[in-house]
Amino acid sequence: MEACACVFACVSSRVSGIFLSVGKTSLLHQYVHKTFYEEYQTTLGASILSKIIILGDTTLKLQIWDTGGQERFRSMVSTFYKGSDGCILAFDVTDLESFEALDIWRGDVLAKIVPMEQSYPMVLLGNKIDLADRKVPQEVAQGWCREKDIPYFEVSAKNDINVVQAFEMLASRALTRYQSVLENHLTESIKLSPDPSRSRCC
Repeated sequence: MEACACVFACVSSRVSGIFLSVGKTSLLHQYVHKTFYEEYQTTLGASILSKIIILGDTTLKLQIWDTGGQERFRSMVSTFYKGSDGCILAFDVTDLESFEALDIWRGDVLAKIVPMEQSYPMVLLGNKIDLADRKVPQEVAQGWCREKDIPYFEVSAKNDINVVQAFEMLASRALTRYQSVLENHLTESIKLSPDPSRSRCC
């Protein structure tokens, strides 16, 4: 069984000092437990859930960290990015500020992963598409993702729209990257170097 640890990092926005949820915990529980509740307690720091899935002929155990999106938790939750295999960013399509914060959160993740690389697997979710008062056009979100080569999914945790597809896209990309890194490591480890002492003439 291959193990793939994925960080679930999300954004929240601030309006008049009040933090509004983008629905990240709802998305996570919909994916792992197939449940939805109208209200969740604010995520303090981070919590973890796991799920076993099968991609092709590979069984994966996903360890998904649900990190607090509030500004006061940024320095603490950033420690969970290090060593992760992938990241999901989420915003609320009815909250423009949550979308505008994406560059900051993406930058935080890329700055903490080791080694720092632009090819680190990410997926962006635009949540709450079941609501009518949309503020972020789909075309705008798609354009942001095209610039950064990040897959984008319009999702609804409440109605279970595209939730599984989004998580499995991240898992697939993370697995591909993991296998590539492992293959490169094995290739490097078996390279033979000439022994200078054997090339000397007596």
